[in-house]
Formats: sequence, structure tokens, C-alpha cells
Amino acid sequence: MHQKRSSTAGGWRTEGGDPALLDVYRSVPVDRKGPAWRRAAAFFGPGYLVAVGYMDPGNWATSLAGGSRFGYTLLAVALVSNIMAIILQSLCARLAIGSGRDLARACRDAFPRPVGFVLWFMAEIAIIATDIAEVIGTAIGLNLLFGIPLEIGVIITALDVFLILYLQKLGFRWVEALIIALVAVIAACFVVQIGLADPNWGEVIRGFAPTTEILTNPDMLYLALGILGATVMPHNLYLHSAIVQTRDYGTSLPEKREALKFATLDSTVALMFALLVNASILILAAATFHTSGRTEVAEIGEAHALLAPMLGAAIAPTLFAVALLCSGINSTVTATLAGQIVMEGFLRIRVAPWLRRLITRLLAIVPAALATAWYGESGTAQLLILSQVVLSLQLSFAVVPLVLFTADKSKMGALVAPAWLIALAGVIAVTIAALNMKMLWDFAFG
Repeated sequence: MHQKRSSTAGGWRTEGGDPALLDVYRSVPVDRKGPAWRRAAAFFGPGYLVAVGYMDPGNWATSLAGGSRFGYTLLAVALVSNIMAIILQSLCARLAIGSGRDLARACRDAFPRPVGFVLWFMAEIAIIATDIAEVIGTAIGLNLLFGIPLEIGVIITALDVFLILYLQKLGFRWVEALIIALVAVIAACFVVQIGLADPNWGEVIRGFAPTTEILTNPDMLYLALGILGATVMPHNLYLHSAIVQTRDYGTSLPEKREALKFATLDSTVALMFALLVNASILILAAATFHTSGRTEVAEIGEAHALLAPMLGAAIAPTLFAVALLCSGINSTVTATLAGQIVMEGFLRIRVAPWLRRLITRLLAIVPAALATAWYGESGTAQLLILSQVVLSLQLSFAVVPLVLFTADKSKMGALVAPAWLIALAGVIAVTIAALNMKMLWDFAFG
């Protein structure tokens, strides 16, 4: 199947070729004659695959460290990151529907080959960093629930490729159903844990107000960038711009405008829901550890061990471990899809999903296995937080092309982004780059 393209969006350097995830491209029907709510329901799903980025194990490490060390202060970072994510993901949907391209393919079709190669390399680093977090988080979840040693758990995580392959054969809606079900389990686990922790809700609300200390305190900025990297994840931008195209929304301009509206609504609602889960991790750490003076809790295993005695409920650590394992499984699905999209989009290399999965996993398993074998849990915690900072450093390489493409009328046609949206996205791109430069400066000279 070849991609249908609007004649109004012809400002690309190269044309032609198959879309990413060809086996599920336009595979989800949209009832164009039915009521609006049914058409909207057809777009329900991709946003939750994006929202998984808020709940991956790397986010747990940064949020646990931030909440235990600085209390509720970094909730403001989670909120700002969420707003950034909503804006950027809306641009991803716009790029996909307006140009018929995912972000990886758009980069290949717009930039000279050397530039595209650099962007591909940076995207692969981001996916490997993501996968390291998922490998470690899933292994820790298996260890906490079943007592499986971390080293063996790291190897077991490679087997999830069979789950993904099975679901993809059933249809893309089954992949989305798994993700949404696991997100619901994670949310339920945290609702119970937050109830047991009984946080100071006045302080929680104040924590969502930004403070200049986040910028002036290098340790706080490091964790803040980790939270930013764990939230606005580079691979999500590639992922969303491809999976939106699993919907068979038609080719006319009115159909595309409606598809953009429903796709943006889907991702916005999903990301707002994910903010609640994302903030819950930090709130739990602040209410349980920071208020009792345990300000150095960063290891997931240590947090798990402390929950029962500090909350006075034996079920709390079990819920914590279940939610962690669910987040690890969830994240592996989205990282697999993102890796496939990046490879196909930038390099035009189409490999079997299981092979792509194993390649990505092996690149993540080696550093994860070395860290767990050499340092134990303390090493895994450091590697988790570092992986999220690496993600933040990679963000600009995905965000800047996204903003450039969606602002270009020759590439987007009638669905070019309005000036106010591009201005907001430009501020986000500059802010991310400036924060990363400041962190690198502090790291080198501070």
C-alpha cells in the first residue's frame, strides 16, 4: 500500500515510499457517516501509547528522587512538562495528518542525507536510553514481586517481544487495549497508595507553582531535567506521528481537519490523565519519605522496602511493585514501535519487528546488566536517572525539526500550524535547549 498524499503539501525534498508500520497503516476504520462521538471514539487510543512515557520506570527514579529530596517543589516541573507535551504532541498529529508523514520520514524527506543520519543517530540514542530504563524497571519489578535476581530479570525482559508480536497480529486496537488496561492498573495502585500516604494537600497545590530555586539549585535542575526528559520523550514524537496514521480518516481537507481535532483531543485527555499518575509518584515520595526526613531515597527497591513500615499497610509495597511491572511492560511496547518507526523512516530499512526488538533490547541490556552486576540497586538508580537526562538532551534534535515542518505552509498545505501555536512551540524548543546548556555548563564547571 502506498501513501496517499495531498497535492497541497508538496514542499518536500523527496517523495514516494511506504509509510512506517505498513502492516497497520489505515487499519482502524473511521465511520464517516455515523455520529460525531463514534468518529471521535475511533481516534481513542494513540494518546495513551504516548502517555505511557509519563509512567515508564525512568520517570519513577527521577520522581522518587525529586519527591524525597525536595518535597513537592518539583511538581511544577511535572506540570510544565505536561503542558509542553500536549503542545508538541498536537504538532505531531498535525504533521502526520497534514503531510502524511511521520517525523522520522519527514526528516529524511526534508534534510540532506548527512543531517538525516545525525538525527537518526540521536533518535537511536534516545530509544536506547528509554529502553535501558524499561529493562531495569521491569527487572526490578520482577525482583520485588517474585524474588527473581536483577541479572536474570534483565535477560527475561527480552522475551516480551513475543507478547508484542502476538498483539500486532491480532490488530493495532489490541495493542492499544493492553496499554490502556495496564495504565488503569497503575492508576488504581497509586490511588490506594496516595490514600494511605495522606499528603498535605495544601503543600501539594503550592508545589504546582514554579519557583526560581529550580533554576538556581544545580541538583534540583538535574532532577528537573530528568523529569522533563522522562515526560516529553523524544521517541514519543516519532511514535505519535506514525500511530495517528493507523486511522483510516480519509483524504479530503474536511476529513483531515476533523481527524486532527479528534487526534489532538485524544492525546490531550490522555496526557492530562497521565499527569495525575506522574504527579502521584512524586507526591507519594514527598508525603512518605521527605516529610519523615528520608531525603536520599532514589532506589526503587529502597522505596519499596520502606513503604510498608512507613505507611503501616502491608499491601502498599505490593501495589508499588505491580504498578512498576505494568509500567515496564507498557513502555516496552511503545519503545519497540518507536524503534521500528525510526529505522524505517530515516533509513528505509524494513526489518521484522522481532529482529528490531532484539537489536534494541541487546543495546539496552548490556549497560543494564553491567550496572546491576557491578553496582547492584544503587547503580541501577543512577543509570535510570542518567538515562532520563540523556533523553532530555536529545529532545531538541526531535523538537526543532517538528516545529520547522509544521510551520512551513509548502510542506503542510492548509493544515499548517497557526502562528500562535508555532510561537508557543518555539518558546518550548528554546527553553529545552537553554536548560540543557545550563545543565551541561553546571556539570562541566560547577
